[in-house]
Amino acid sequence: MLNRLEKGDEIEIVAPASYIEDGAKFNLGIEILEKWGLRINKNFNLNRKYGYFAANDSQRLIELENGQNNKLIIFAKGGWGSARLLENDPKWKNSWMLGFSDTCSLLLSKYAKGYLGSIHGPMITTLSEEPSWSLQRLKNLLFEGYVEDIIGEPLIGGIAKGDVIVSNLTIFSYLIGTNHLPDLKGKIIIFEDVNEDIYKLDRIFTYLRMSNKFDEIIGLGFGNFFKSEVKNFEEKNLLKNLIHERFKKYNIPIVIDLPIGHFNGNACVPIGFDSTLNGNTGTFSVDL
Repeated sequence: MLNRLEKGDEIEIVAPASYIEDGAKFNLGIEILEKWGLRINKNFNLNRKYGYFAANDSQRLIELENGQNNKLIIFAKGGWGSARLLENDPKWKNSWMLGFSDTCSLLLSKYAKGYLGSIHGPMITTLSEEPSWSLQRLKNLLFEGYVEDIIGEPLIGGIAKGDVIVSNLTIFSYLIGTNHLPDLKGKIIIFEDVNEDIYKLDRIFTYLRMSNKFDEIIGLGFGNFFKSEVKNFEEKNLLKNLIHERFKKYNIPIVIDLPIGHFNGNACVPIGFDSTLNGNTGTFSVDL
């Protein structure tokens, strides 16, 4: 377990990808963290823009590396651009780093290089939309060192115990063949994505099968995939059947509909810690 946060700690906001479009949500996210007693480094320039990025690659990389001198980096937002920083092999440290979506490339790279601290969870611009249970979960993780169990829908039974990796599905697939994808042997993998057509998900699932990357994983979970309620209703069963058909051959526990991803209610999960995925009850727990 890494160092717990305390009131008065200064934390760092880093924008490794797209520039900030919604200043109101950004400021609301800061307000939440300040209510927790954290001090925010105010050097961040909300209006900074370089093409469709928050700054050029070099500046974003420097800020990412320097931010790790604090106990926590929280990413401003996703978009696109984080993976570009991996071309220069960022220098990592064992410190908390929080984000999801596009920034999963950084979370996974840090863990792949042997460093703990990556947390898949809300970012500054999404914090204000999180329900109270999700915010309390994040606060418990950072300040108290524990998280409650979360529940999904069991799809294939069994119980898996091992280190957990959580990622956006598309970003994960783009890291195959690089040295920024962690070793998957003995791992529980949880995926999320947002509003991808079923045929595109099928394409990625098929690529994962052909890559042989899942031959030694021990459990598989799926979070949110559809933001649109209509699309969610219409395609939920299609996705459920697709997951079962594409991954049943691995004979591992599979749980779907975990509260993780782009929907509000993005349960934070620290990557690389001992976890249990129960395919009989749909329960997922992390042991810190």
